[in-house]
Amino acid sequence: MGVVDPAGMLFLPNIGPLRVAGTRAGDIQRVVESEVRKVYTNQVQVYAVLLSTQRIGVFVTGFVRTPGRFGGSAADSVIDFLVRAGGVDPGRGSYREITVQRGGRTVANIDLYRFLLEGRLPPLRLQEGDTLVVARQRAVVGADGAVRNNYLFEVPGRVMTGRELIDYARPLPSATNAIVKGTRGGQPYSRYASLAELGGLTLGDQDTVTFITDSPARTVRVSVEGSRIGPSVLVADRDAQLCQVLDHVAVDPALADTASVFLLRPSVAQQQRRAIDEALDRLERQLFMAVSPTTGVAAIRASEAQLVSSYIQRARRTQPEGRVVVADRNGRCAPVRIEDGDVIVIPERSSTVLVAGEVVAPRAVVWRPETRLEEYVRAAGGYTPRGRSSSLMIRRASGELVLDPGETLRPGDELIVLPYLDPKAFQIGSDLLAVIYQIAVATRIFL
Repeated sequence: MGVVDPAGMLFLPNIGPLRVAGTRAGDIQRVVESEVRKVYTNQVQVYAVLLSTQRIGVFVTGFVRTPGRFGGSAADSVIDFLVRAGGVDPGRGSYREITVQRGGRTVANIDLYRFLLEGRLPPLRLQEGDTLVVARQRAVVGADGAVRNNYLFEVPGRVMTGRELIDYARPLPSATNAIVKGTRGGQPYSRYASLAELGGLTLGDQDTVTFITDSPARTVRVSVEGSRIGPSVLVADRDAQLCQVLDHVAVDPALADTASVFLLRPSVAQQQRRAIDEALDRLERQLFMAVSPTTGVAAIRASEAQLVSSYIQRARRTQPEGRVVVADRNGRCAPVRIEDGDVIVIPERSSTVLVAGEVVAPRAVVWRPETRLEEYVRAAGGYTPRGRSSSLMIRRASGELVLDPGETLRPGDELIVLPYLDPKAFQIGSDLLAVIYQIAVATRIFL
């Protein structure tokens, strides 16, 4: 049995010293047999195996979690001994300045960033009595936002360039700009820059760089619903108009009502929601702040207030659809620019008229030419006690509203009988009717 000395040499009787430093354990048999055959050429049988590795003790000190002396193998790396010491203290220690001291002098400087990013460590073999010293943490720069590596990065010297931070943080493809925040000369510092400009900036200790997406998308995505043949999602240029997009939507002319196309737009739905809430707020204020001249009137208003308050609560749950009317009476498309998130609705052709509102039996009635409005109402059971012929409203399939009682109905239209409120019975009847009408039409915008 032989022992490998600290210089990596194995001495064999009658053979001499063999250098085995750096030899893998699995190659010991081959290396020893090769050297022995140089002396004994005939009938040589060699069996060589590594029984144990050399044990050494290394001191680990500086800014680590648990400094001390740790045992290990001569084949162990600097990383192995740092792990035994609990690792670098992330709040105080440096990952970029670790020295190996031997016999009172520094034999290696280690930057763990090279190992983290490239997997490289210096070709160093630790020896008995070596000391690893983790230096104090240097300046750090933070990166957050649209990046893959959201961390604090240690500055390699006194300053870090924006290009170095970009290499470390690896911004996402969507990142276009950055906001730099820090301190300069004892005063708060902030700067907004593109990624190209950031690459030329100098960053200091405790700076934070937030990567953001601050560039409008070049395209918009719209959905297509209703009577269509082609895809349900289309991507178009930001400045594309609806008429241009419709040219790329395939439909069956026998089924699609192309003259009644309309849009559902989320931004319009939000505006309509605010308008309805403001109208309901005004009605509510008027309801509870009205002055009653007599006790009898006060009792009437108290009863009215209870009914109207119940209606207000239901009305607040109304969800506007954000419909935008884009077709005129002749079915021509309006030159409106599409927005991201728009929904293009192509209604199917219909042969009925829906009669709703203040009628006895709301229903769909088969459309017939030359049929008058009153005949459709009678087909739905006639008016309820709150229905009047003076409060009729026609809603086209495109969303267009018609209040002219002499207008002719078309297939697919809706005939709505709005409630009639007698001002003598309701002190705030006109305002309430206005809110009812607004809710009925709030989901329709005309161009």
